[in-house]
Parts: sequence; structure tokens; C-alpha cells
Amino acid sequence: MTQTGRQLMSTLAADGRLTLELQTREFADPTGNQVLVRMEAAPINPSDLALMTMAADLANAEYAPGKVVAQLHPQFAAAQAARHGKPQPVGNEGAGVVIAAGEGPMAQALLGQRVACVPGNAYSEYALADAMMCIPLGDYTCEQGASSFVNPMTALGFVETTKREGRQSLVHAAAASNLGQMLGRICQEDGVALVNIVRKDEQAELLRGQGEAFVVNSSHADFEAQLSAAIAETDAFLGFDPIGGGTMTDTCLRAMERVAASRMTDYFRYGSSEPKKMYIYGRLDMSPTILTPSYGFSFTVAGWLLMPFLASCDMATLMALRSRVVAGLTTTFASHYKTRVSLEEMLTRDAMMDYAQMATGEKYLVTPWG
Repeated sequence: MTQTGRQLMSTLAADGRLTLELQTREFADPTGNQVLVRMEAAPINPSDLALMTMAADLANAEYAPGKVVAQLHPQFAAAQAARHGKPQPVGNEGAGVVIAAGEGPMAQALLGQRVACVPGNAYSEYALADAMMCIPLGDYTCEQGASSFVNPMTALGFVETTKREGRQSLVHAAAASNLGQMLGRICQEDGVALVNIVRKDEQAELLRGQGEAFVVNSSHADFEAQLSAAIAETDAFLGFDPIGGGTMTDTCLRAMERVAASRMTDYFRYGSSEPKKMYIYGRLDMSPTILTPSYGFSFTVAGWLLMPFLASCDMATLMALRSRVVAGLTTTFASHYKTRVSLEEMLTRDAMMDYAQMATGEKYLVTPWG
């Protein structure tokens, strides 16, 4: 039976006006390996904000119940011409109860179960999801399972990528985040050395209290020297940067080169031959990425996204990752939330101005039914 429910949609007009609005729509009966999920909880991750708040003037937006209209900077609006006038559903992941299932055996097996899923429209009362991308939660609550995909799979993906590239150590920026703390626990479990970059002393103490051996503070005057020392101890010539803009990737590459150059016996004007690589996986800073000619030519800067990584995994690897997440939902992969908001409350001025800052340790959880 077709269900009717509310869903958050994001529409960008050619003039840069961004409209976020709760719309009532019909959710078709699932077919094949689809399931229909009654959504109970969905986190607001930085990746969700690309359609909601990025480059939007939230301070001067128009707020009404269930609707927000804000102006985007013209440069960012022009860069998104492909979505002009095309409403986009919002919310990458969440958890709920499967209330209907297609005829496929995998879908049928989930009927009536609590599952975590990545439907792409999680800020909704209902969502259609692929059974293959659903994780049965068993005795876990929907709140415990709401953040089972994006952060856990990303953190596991970083470690898997590191191992694929023949490394046993890595650097991670913005390391005190929910994802960063998960990554730390995974690395400790797997025996992978991790260099954590934070920006506050209290964040450094938090991570050290969790057993992290290598923590450096980017706000300290000797940050680059500290980073180089940590890289020298760990051989971490591979890193992941969620900041994107500014100089963080550049600084990491420069610190890597400082270590590699110190190990050279002969001078080479093109720098060391040690391969150095930084993956950018986010845009916490929307300014240009600055790279300087200070680490020779044996370096790579690349993008990293979760879905292409998952597509690169074989079935055995995917199932192993899923099983590991479920086994550690209240330990390794536990998520914590600053507050909970309904669909209407997430579109209020105070809430949007708060979660748009993407502050460490202040994640919001959306509970669609209030």
C-alpha cells in the first residue's frame, strides 16, 4: 500500500535562492530488493550540509514553519548549474523499521526489522532503500544505528585504503571529530599507526585519554615540527584531510617531505623519491586548496568519497565491513549527539545556525516523528 509522508527537499534556483522545504509525497510500494523504511532517526553529517547550508546566508534567510529560503553566494550557485530548479532529497543515512518489502529474498528477509540504511532521503517519514545497503540492527535501537554507514564505513575505508596502498600508518586532520575518534579506535584494533591533527588543547587531551600516542595541535607555533616528528616515528606518508581548503594538505605534504629529505644521503633537486599522498574527503573550509612548491615532485593529491570506495570492494569485503560495524555499534562505532530535533525543528533559525558550523562533538540527530 502506498504511504504518504513528509520529506525534506532542497531546491536551488538559477538566481541563487535556496529553498529547503518539507513536502508531502507518496512513497511507492517497494519492488525487487527494495524495502520501505519508516524512518526513526537520521544524523546531520557534514556531507548532508552540501545541499542544505553550504555557502548560504542563513543569518538573513526567511524562516517559516517547514520552510527556509536563503541566498547562496553567486559563485557557488553558478557552480551548481546542473541542479538549478531540480528538487533534491536530503539526508544520506538513518535508521528505521522496514514496513514493506519487494519480492526479492534479501528484501523479504528484512520485513519487520530495524535497519540502518543509506536511502539519500533520510530526512523523511519514509524512505525506499536497497536491501543490499541495509544493515539489520537486531537488538540495537534506531538511534544507536542511525550513524552506521557514513562515519563507520568512511573510517574503515581509510584503513582499508591505507593497507591497499602498502602502508601501515596514516595522518588524519580534524581528528577529534566523531569520525576521527572512530578511526582512532579502528587503528588501535588493527595495529595501524595514526597521527592525529587537532586544533585545540582539550581535543588533544581527549584523544590522548583514548590511548592515542601521536596527537599534534595545528594551533601551536611549532605545529609543523611536531607533525614532522610524529611522521618520522610512524612513517605516515599517507593522509586524509576533511578540511579541503587552505593549507592543511600542503602542510602535511611539507612535513612528510621534511622527514623523507632528512633520510636522503644524496641531494636531489626534485625532492625525495618517497611517495607522499593526501586524500581530500571534505570541504570544511570552502576556500581554495593551497599547494606550494615545497615537497618535490613525488606527491599526489586526490579526492576520496565513500560510495566509489564501496563500489571498489568485492562482496566478501563489504560483508566483512558490515559485520564489523554491527559488532561495534556501541563501542568502536558509537555515535553521540548534542541534541535531537524533529523535521520542523531542524529548519528553525537557531538550529540551522548551530549545526551549520559543523563543530566537533556537536552533531544533531533528526527524529522525523518528533
